[in-house]
Amino acid sequence: MNTIRTCLLALAGTVILSGCSTLSKEVAGPTVISFDHGATDTLVELGLEEKILAVPKTGLPDYLGDLADGRPDAGNLKTPDLDVVADVAPDLVLVTGRQGDSLEALEEIVPVQDVSLLGDDYREAVDVRVLGLGTLYGRYNDANESLQELWAFVDQQRSGIDGSPQVAVVTHNDGNFSLRDEAVVFQLLDLEQPPVPDGVESVTRGTRVFTPVTPEILADMAPEHLFVVDRSAAIGAGALDVGQLRSDLAAAGAANIRVTVLSPRLWYLSGGGLQSVRLQVQEIVDAL
Repeated sequence: MNTIRTCLLALAGTVILSGCSTLSKEVAGPTVISFDHGATDTLVELGLEEKILAVPKTGLPDYLGDLADGRPDAGNLKTPDLDVVADVAPDLVLVTGRQGDSLEALEEIVPVQDVSLLGDDYREAVDVRVLGLGTLYGRYNDANESLQELWAFVDQQRSGIDGSPQVAVVTHNDGNFSLRDEAVVFQLLDLEQPPVPDGVESVTRGTRVFTPVTPEILADMAPEHLFVVDRSAAIGAGALDVGQLRSDLAAAGAANIRVTVLSPRLWYLSGGGLQSVRLQVQEIVDAL
C-alpha cells in the first residue's frame, strides 16, 4: 500500500516516477469504496467498475445511478457508513475533505487515500487525479489517452461558443445566493463574470470565502446568463423556486437575464472526473 501511496503522491506533485507504471503492473489493483463521485466516474470510464465494492447512495448523481444496483449503500459523502465499510473491507477508501469528520474512524478500518483536487489550475488538478487513479491499476496510458480526448472535447466546445457572453454562477442554499467561482465555467470554458458592484463584501467562514448576492445585486451585475447550482436540491432540502427568482430579477430591472438551474448533484456533489467534467461542459454549452 505504501507503493501505491508513493505513486499517487508523486503524481500529485506533477512528477511522474518512472517506476510507478511498472510497480502498478505488479498489483492487480485495489478494490475501493469511493466517497468522491468524480473519482468514481473516472474509475468507471477507465473500465474499472468491478473494483468498486460499495457506493454512497444518498445523493448519488443520476449519471452514476447504475452503480447502486447490487452494491451495498456506503452512506453519503459527508458521513460514510462505517459499518458497511468494515463489512465490505475494500483494499482502499478514496476520500476528500468532505469526509474530514470521519477520517480518523475510516483510517482505523481501512487504508485511506485523499484524492482531492490540488492547486488553483483546475485542468492540471484533474490531470493529476486521473493519472493517479490510472496508475493504481496499471492504466496510466489509458488514463492519459482519456484525458487527451476530454481536453480535445473541452477545447472544441469552447471554440464553438458564440461571442464572449458574460455569465455569473451562484450557489443557492435555502433561499440565499452566493457567487460561485466555478472552474469549469471560468477556467475550462474561459467565460467571464461581470464586475461585482462596489460595496458587496465577501464573508469568511473557516477557510471558505463566500460573496453573498441578492437578485438586486445580480441585476446590477447584469450577466447575460445566470447559472444556479442548487445546493438545497442536491442535499434533498427545498429546491429553488426558479419562477420566484425570475420574478425578483425582473422586479430589479433584469428580466432579460437568462436563468439556468444546473443539474444539482452533478455540480454540487460531483466534478473533476472524466465523465463529470464532460457532462458539466456540455450542460453549460447547451444552455448558452
